[in-house]
Amino acid sequence: MTAVTTRTRGVAPPAAPPPAPSPSRRRRDGGVNPVARGVWPLLVPAMAVTLALVVLPVLYTVWLSLSDRRRDGTNAGFVGLDNFARMVQSPEFWNSVRVTLVLFVVCLLVETVLGIALGYLLSIDVPGRKLFQGLMLIPAITASVAVALVWMLIYDPTLGAANQILTAVGLDPVVWLGDPDIALWSIAIVDVWQWTPFMALIIAAGIRSLPAEPFEAASIDGASGWRKARHVGLPLLMPVISVAMLLRTVDLVRFFDTVYIMTQGGPVDATNTLNVYGYRAAFIDQEASYAAALQLSLLLLVVIVAGAFTLWRRRRNDGH
Repeated sequence: MTAVTTRTRGVAPPAAPPPAPSPSRRRRDGGVNPVARGVWPLLVPAMAVTLALVVLPVLYTVWLSLSDRRRDGTNAGFVGLDNFARMVQSPEFWNSVRVTLVLFVVCLLVETVLGIALGYLLSIDVPGRKLFQGLMLIPAITASVAVALVWMLIYDPTLGAANQILTAVGLDPVVWLGDPDIALWSIAIVDVWQWTPFMALIIAAGIRSLPAEPFEAASIDGASGWRKARHVGLPLLMPVISVAMLLRTVDLVRFFDTVYIMTQGGPVDATNTLNVYGYRAAFIDQEASYAAALQLSLLLLVVIVAGAFTLWRRRRNDGH
């Protein structure tokens, strides 16, 4: 028994098999990763569409902004940064940037606050809730042109419902779209009416997905309803709120259709957003190169605002 045990102990254990080469090593050795070989053909159509619809138009816009495209369609050649120099020296450009940012900040804040309140009401299980949610989507899915035309009738100085309501409560009628001090806020009301339900539905879905355990623990600790909503519900809901705000951020910075249908940027450039300014420069003033420079500045503004918002969102999520 001892001899057998000694001989068994003297036997060397079998050698472990060599590790399989990683996909990256196989690629360095000249082999083809079968996963990559199967994925690339599926990506080619999407890459081709992206190239045709995004990359090429952006490159053409860059080339157009660096040249002098005249009204007769001819090109005077390369002018460098002359169009951008003209842009930054134009008071109309800086006014359009101010109008864009004011409309963005006001609409985003109001839609977020009203969306949270309305989303809470939509999260309560009551009879007819699903039907009401479907009806609330009507403004968001309606074409912006139709929304603008309907609100132009509401804002009509003589026959519009808005002034009739003011007259009924003893107030003077208002020229909603003709007064430079009021026109921008009239546009903001339209956007808030159209897109607050969209925010509310996203937030309502987030509220219904929240776990019940933190609220039960807060109730055991004696927290009131307001404290549970502020210190428990709102922090848990912030990822959903930030996503909804990011979606509206991209749309608001490039706001165009409703403004152009209702005011064409007037009166006295009071609602002349950067997108409307670029459109007027291209198709009314027939200055394609200058309009290209304006649209590139709009693209830069969208990237800056959306990037800053995304960075804030990531830092906030990392902090929690």
